[in-house]
Amino acid sequence: MKLYFSPTSPFSRKARIVAAMAGLDDRIELVRADTNNPLDVLRARNPLGKIPTLERDDGVCLYDSAVICAYLDELAGGAGVIPAEREARFAALTLESLANGIADAAILQIYEKRMRAESEYSENWIAHQRGKVDRALAALEAAPPAPGATHIGAIALACALGYLDLRFDGAWRAGHPRLVAWLDSFAAAAPAFDGTRA
Repeated sequence: MKLYFSPTSPFSRKARIVAAMAGLDDRIELVRADTNNPLDVLRARNPLGKIPTLERDDGVCLYDSAVICAYLDELAGGAGVIPAEREARFAALTLESLANGIADAAILQIYEKRMRAESEYSENWIAHQRGKVDRALAALEAAPPAPGATHIGAIALACALGYLDLRFDGAWRAGHPRLVAWLDSFAAAAPAFDGTRA
């Protein structure tokens, strides 16, 4: 299999961590993709030109990260990172959705400045995206995941927080000590987190 990815993408990192935790990383070739290059092979694998994209051995391509992670979990026998029990499963998937939203909003802030001329920046748009991140972090600080949790929601959250560390110099940490402690417990329970650091 081939995983088209970027080492700085929180969504690529999530798929890589799941692959490692499922014991499948040795079956996956990592292929760096350039989402801004119209000639990159990624666009032939995923019409949206987004990462990550997983090309299976039979040539079928899967996207986005949630689909890839569900596939890898099932390929490894199931109930590894996506809990089997109904309430636990939907709690983990809801946390994954919240964490993905943090990552999306953070990326949109970066792209606003990367893809537009300075004279075209929309401070209102940046503030709108920052508000999503701030509200999500406040909710998670009030009720963080269980220490050492390694389900799909925890993986997605760790990757989103790692992206905030990478792109925003870890500014989130000052006001969220419970989340900082939680992230430390996740990193200890999931060595692949440090192993996939950009």
